[in-house]
Amino acid sequence: MIEKIVGLVETLSPLALVGTGGIGKTSIALTALNDSRIKHRFGPDRRFIRCDQFPTSLNHFLRQISKVIGAGIENPEDLTLLQPFLSSKEMFIILDNAESILDPQGTDAREIYDVVEELSQYTNVCLCITSRISTIPPDFETLDIPTLSAEAARDTFYRIHKNFEWSPPVNDILKQLDFHPLSISLLATVSHHNRWDMDRLAKEWERHRTDTLHTRHNKSLAATIELSLASPMFQELGPEARGLLGVIAFFPQGVDENKIEWLFPTVSDGTNIFNVFCILSLTYRINGFVTMLAPLRDHLRPKDPNSSRLLCTTKECYFGRLSVGVYPGKPGYEEARWIKSEDVNVEHLLDVFTTIDMDSSGVWDVCSYFMEHLNCHKPRLILLGPKVRALPDAHPSKPRCLLWLSQLFGSVGNYTESKRLLIHTLKLWRELGDDSEVARALGHLSNTNRLLDLHEEGIEQVKEALKIYEQLDDTFGQAHSLYDLAWSLYGGNQLNAAEEAASRAIDLLPGNVDQSLVSQCHRVLGLVHFSKGETERAIDHFEVDLMISSSFDWHGEQFWAHYSLACLFSNQGRYDDSHTHIERAKSHTANNAFLVGRAMHLQAWDLYRQRRLSEAMSETLRATNVFERIGATSDLAGCEKFLRLIETEMEDSTTLR
Repeated sequence: MIEKIVGLVETLSPLALVGTGGIGKTSIALTALNDSRIKHRFGPDRRFIRCDQFPTSLNHFLRQISKVIGAGIENPEDLTLLQPFLSSKEMFIILDNAESILDPQGTDAREIYDVVEELSQYTNVCLCITSRISTIPPDFETLDIPTLSAEAARDTFYRIHKNFEWSPPVNDILKQLDFHPLSISLLATVSHHNRWDMDRLAKEWERHRTDTLHTRHNKSLAATIELSLASPMFQELGPEARGLLGVIAFFPQGVDENKIEWLFPTVSDGTNIFNVFCILSLTYRINGFVTMLAPLRDHLRPKDPNSSRLLCTTKECYFGRLSVGVYPGKPGYEEARWIKSEDVNVEHLLDVFTTIDMDSSGVWDVCSYFMEHLNCHKPRLILLGPKVRALPDAHPSKPRCLLWLSQLFGSVGNYTESKRLLIHTLKLWRELGDDSEVARALGHLSNTNRLLDLHEEGIEQVKEALKIYEQLDDTFGQAHSLYDLAWSLYGGNQLNAAEEAASRAIDLLPGNVDQSLVSQCHRVLGLVHFSKGETERAIDHFEVDLMISSSFDWHGEQFWAHYSLACLFSNQGRYDDSHTHIERAKSHTANNAFLVGRAMHLQAWDLYRQRRLSEAMSETLRATNVFERIGATSDLAGCEKFLRLIETEMEDSTTLR
């Protein structure tokens, strides 16, 4: 960046360094000012003007220009009287902290802006501006100053502190500071002044966070941030502005800029306010969200979330939206996909408010809805898991929360933990005497046992669920139990009985009652016929499954349909067809690491069957890494067993040669 700036200065191009407070604009400008090439080119005609050191008015600004260029004119009214001096030789002039004179709401703002623009037009003058606001004349080359690289951040900290050896905990704190230069300098300075060792620094940071960043000489991150908030442009936004910044600061991802009106219905002209935040370098845009650097978030977020009216309004918007059902093929399913982009925000919101309202059933019910949304659209484990487990068994929301937590564990392949949670869930529902929920938990438990190859246990559980649904005269429940029974029977190699159960389930769901369940039943029937060697009938059922699941864009079921077809073709030695369906399956993983791993594993089997052992091993190792990372214990064990098989065959092949 310095090299680029020096190059622009050498061509006398006007430039502006723009960024949030403490990002290093002034340091970069001074480095360029003292560069050897710049010194050689401009000599003593390098001038540095601190714009925040004199009153904001056109008269004071012109007086400063007159002084630094040596004109000696006490009160010039414009640049006309200064022109002979400005045009007499080459000059490099830096206007530091120019936001104080360029703020559109400031004193004489229009006139000062015009003078700066006119000054930049002099062909023998290179004008450089450092500013927190981006309202820069259009002819300037604007450079947005980024945060430090991780390496530069570490170098900065250890250079200032001197006594610290390289330390992973310190490096982690630097990362939490988003590698913000001023924050890192302050952290190192405070730690150095107080002679803190690594453990003490970690404790102080854990206890006080960015409040730690305050030196004895009253230099602090808070003062830098508050300076931005004191600007006329920010003050003009009105009393809601500080509260809005607090909401942006609260959420790890920031705020979706397409949902500003929805999230803040009481704020007029919210979109314009968010635009001004970006102009002031308080926030920035990334992937459709308006967010801010971590140190600013830490300082600006509400210390008591319940005290922020705007945050509470936002919370209710999210909580209300989460209560929409997400079952595939039913109303609300498509709309619920918003969770894929905002899951981190919602999880943080729930983490905070389940801590504040630990005994409230309302917030925990929302937590269960959140897990249901994730399970359907973005299966992954959540940070809230330990909190769910820690709920008292008597808490009214615990059974439902445990149920959906178990489904998340199952969705990433950790069936053992999923079963443990389901057994606990079933116990709680039995104690509450809720037959419908007991049957539901039995169905999930049966499916989990099937995935653990405990088919007989699963068959008994789903038969009990079916009997309960028959007593309740719940047709859909019966259909779902028959579907679960078909899976368990198929897993136990009772193929005719599995075919009968899946067909009965479809018969109970005429028309468009629940096409998603019909879709899944056809996949079971496809697998049954595949196992019987009835290839064409199997393909017909898989294609029906694909047709139905594609009609409502259900990625999860489309993945498994393509996966099943790939297995079928691979088994027949039709590797080109198998590869085609593996690739199509990959396109429906929806960033689900478990599904990605399964596709890799299947690809490895394809390669193994073609005797491409080295490639098979490479693909299996990739799948192993995925399953290990997400804790998919059963699939991890399968991969490790497969690796041993490949290694043995590779050794045998080497011996034969």
